[in-house]
Amino acid sequence: MLADILITILLIASTFYLTIVLLRFLLQLARADFYNPISQFAVKATNPLLRPLRRFIPGWGGIDGAALVLAVIIQAITFFLILFALNSGVPSINPLTLLSWSILNVLDLIVKIYFWSVIAVVVVSWIAPQSNHPAIQLVAQITEPVMRPVRSVMPSLGGLDLSPIIVFLILNVISVVIDHMKIAAGMGSIVGM
Repeated sequence: MLADILITILLIASTFYLTIVLLRFLLQLARADFYNPISQFAVKATNPLLRPLRRFIPGWGGIDGAALVLAVIIQAITFFLILFALNSGVPSINPLTLLSWSILNVLDLIVKIYFWSVIAVVVVSWIAPQSNHPAIQLVAQITEPVMRPVRSVMPSLGGLDLSPIIVFLILNVISVVIDHMKIAAGMGSIVGM
């Protein structure tokens, strides 16, 4: 019972911080407003761990490699601690397996962030289309790199934007592929992730 409680706390805390790290990665990828208060929070919350990594892992073409490496490291440490708690001691796991699990889980979380961000943009466009709240602007900026290619291919239907439906389909297909990859990598054996 104590192990289950510790695993739950660990999952919540690590997923929260991992989401902030990935949010920072996606904000930089989308070239979102750096002066937005939420962007500032993400920068301040991740800088202590990202600064040392940036000395060794430079950015490349707008992609923050250090943030991705940090996300994978956080996920690997989380999996190791979960396995430690489940086995009541140091787990015997292949480091490459741990690395593949971590990469798959980080990719899955990125897909989930995009999925829920697109839902938020769609709902806000119905409820408050003219809103300029910082969170709404930021979510719209995050989803734009995913939505833009679909919008450029979709014909205009007189003010009706069907691109979110196509993006949902693509994100769901990617999610299914990642889920199958997780099963193939043996992730089904540890907690319901």
